[in-house]
Amino acid sequence: MRFALLITLGIVCVFHSFQTGAHAAEVAFPGVEWATKSPLELGLDEARWEEVAQRLGSRGCAIKNGYVIKTWGAQDERSDWFSSAKPVLSTLLMFAAKEGKVANFDQRVAEFGWPLSEKDQSMTLRHLASMTSGYARPEPPGEAWAYNDFAIQLYQKTLFDKIYQGPPEETFHDPQRFGTLGLQDGFHFRQKNRRMTASVRDFARVAWFWLNRGNWNGTQVLPRAYFDDNMRPQVPRDLPLSSDAPTNDYLQIGSYGGDSNHFTTAGPGIYGFNWWFNDVGGQHPDAVTWPDAPRDAVMSLGHRGNCCVMVPSLNLVVVAADANWGDLKPGRADASLNELLKLITAAGTSETATAR
Repeated sequence: MRFALLITLGIVCVFHSFQTGAHAAEVAFPGVEWATKSPLELGLDEARWEEVAQRLGSRGCAIKNGYVIKTWGAQDERSDWFSSAKPVLSTLLMFAAKEGKVANFDQRVAEFGWPLSEKDQSMTLRHLASMTSGYARPEPPGEAWAYNDFAIQLYQKTLFDKIYQGPPEETFHDPQRFGTLGLQDGFHFRQKNRRMTASVRDFARVAWFWLNRGNWNGTQVLPRAYFDDNMRPQVPRDLPLSSDAPTNDYLQIGSYGGDSNHFTTAGPGIYGFNWWFNDVGGQHPDAVTWPDAPRDAVMSLGHRGNCCVMVPSLNLVVVAADANWGDLKPGRADASLNELLKLITAAGTSETATAR
């Protein structure tokens, strides 16, 4: 690793080199603010980035090699990220593991004092992070997949009330946790279900932390192995879907937002630790989730178009709130989300690389 300090217009960024495929790339991290470069300075097509911004609308930003290359809308406006906040919960689980607050990611949830039913006694933290816990559903843990916001409510309450046992904002912004990222606007948490509000420029810092697998400014804040082991599909491709049955919230904890089986049935093969991956899925065995995106693309998907995409092979992050991301429809080249990711991929690929 080599480090250099750049001070420009009061903005401090630290650079380091790392290997992406066969090529070394110089990567920046934000200081007080994000440093900026034009798409042209990084060999990118400015017109394509304008098209990305127009397609998404609302507000958002694009990060390439650690520089902001495109912004649109209010960068400091905080809003609810809905289910895009779920990977933040799983990152807090990683911090808990690092700090010894949990034994491992497969520790049983019952060990934290929840009076779980006999059926749910084998439920683990990993089950909660991958929508296979069976909470409020008829199946035992690990036996079926359901996009389950009652289970996510159990997840966040386990993290904040049982594991950290402190106010969510203090837990999150601790200088040894997400406070390391130097957030400009800060994350705020709703009292009822601890859903998170944040600005696009702060959510981009979190996504850049994910893309760099727990490294920030050359410091490995979280063990890289946590990301290598868990930032991949956790749900078996052939896992059955949960059966049609009413929600049984026997702990009376309520929901994180939606029902115990809603939004999509596409999770097997492409979901894990609350991220969505570009892989072959149980419902699309002949195609990856987004056929026209790089295979290493990873997304967080939130209600009302609150999403982010990370493409490590391109050192690229795009974050947009209340935006027009389109429909998931995994495996379909004609899906609006796939078409958008195709455009983002083209916009994020340097013209010299394309010519090569």
